[in-house]
Amino acid sequence: MGIVILLLMLAGVGLMLTRKLPTAFALVLLAVAIALVAGAPLTGENSVLDTVLQQGAPMLAATMLAVLIGSWLGKLMEETGIAGTLVRKIVEFGGDRPTVVALGVLAVSALIGTVTGSAPAAMMAGIIGIPAMIAVGVPKTTAAGTILMGIAAGLPFELPVWQFFSTALELPIDTVKSFMMRLFPFAAFFAVLFVLVETRRKGVEHAWSLASAAERSGDDSPKSPGERRRSRALRMGDAPWYALLAPAVPLVLALGFELPIIPSMLAGVLWALVTTTRPGMLNKRLLRTLYGGFEVAAPPIALFVAIGVLLAAVKLPGAVEALDPLVKAVAPGNPVVFVIVFTLLVPLCLYRGPLNVYGLGAGIAGVLIAAGIYPAVAVLGLTASYNQVFGVSDPTSTQTVWAAQYSGVSPQQVMLRTLPYVWCVALGGLIVTAATQL
Repeated sequence: MGIVILLLMLAGVGLMLTRKLPTAFALVLLAVAIALVAGAPLTGENSVLDTVLQQGAPMLAATMLAVLIGSWLGKLMEETGIAGTLVRKIVEFGGDRPTVVALGVLAVSALIGTVTGSAPAAMMAGIIGIPAMIAVGVPKTTAAGTILMGIAAGLPFELPVWQFFSTALELPIDTVKSFMMRLFPFAAFFAVLFVLVETRRKGVEHAWSLASAAERSGDDSPKSPGERRRSRALRMGDAPWYALLAPAVPLVLALGFELPIIPSMLAGVLWALVTTTRPGMLNKRLLRTLYGGFEVAAPPIALFVAIGVLLAAVKLPGAVEALDPLVKAVAPGNPVVFVIVFTLLVPLCLYRGPLNVYGLGAGIAGVLIAAGIYPAVAVLGLTASYNQVFGVSDPTSTQTVWAAQYSGVSPQQVMLRTLPYVWCVALGGLIVTAATQL
């Protein structure tokens, strides 16, 4: 029976890789098939309909809500000019120094990445950041990689990710936070190293030219510095300086004051709203950005519904009993072997592979915990480390595709340039996991 379940998992990977079915649909079909093979009845306790579908679908409801609020805050930051202002200020500070501009865009990308991930974060940081970097001579592939490495550097502080791992792996938020704090130095170090190395590797490449604000407006009349700043702010839609604290508000509340994740994120939404919007416009902007947040959050929410269904299926007693001997036979127990084996398997989280935590990897994580192969915290370390790779180098992920195409290169070029760095981040996370949990 265990062999049959493994073959079903391989078939599911094939459906996702060949794009015969969207990931969410493939995961739900796989979950139902695993439940049936494991001998689950249609209804009743540990059943297909009641346990896998009914209880599994809302299993990650808290994560879905966190993703929605994060998307809402992201839409607010986009509409009110907070994200664009952050990027422009950094670009202005960097001047014509490619490395300084790239490091600044990296920092802003990391800050935006703490609010929301995937394509929305890449677009908020990259729409201005990518052409600005290329204009001062940063190579195109490096410009795309800088946005992605920045988002990944902020990923350990992304509150919806904390909620996801907490719910999926049944761990306290404090435990997830503790590991993420240990993972962050690796993500930050290799992100900075990427910029320092890659901006110098091929030299300066001037490819795009950004017109000045005066050229874009057609107004070249002389103005005082104060008038130019006010004119530019009006024309570019700059947000006030205190509004730029919006992405930091949830972090300060969650980390500094240890407030729950959802209230912390709602406070960020409220801050972004009241610091940028006139009282008469509050109601319209509130609803417009909320509805826009639903559009952004719909794909990940659908995926989290499917992941919850898959987790419910692999935790069925019949599935655990069937997979237990197989998994124990191949899972390394020695800490050194654990690090070596799972470091070598890093590429399996790419191209929607079997170790992608937002796909079949979630099911494998559930099996490892349910069968008692590794403690839940060790599985957290494994999946969070792999997530750093997927979020940057997977040519099928939405943020990688967008950043690459907007920069004028292919996602595969971005993968080849960034993979050595994020592979090292995963190695660091695996070493921390083995040293503290095994």
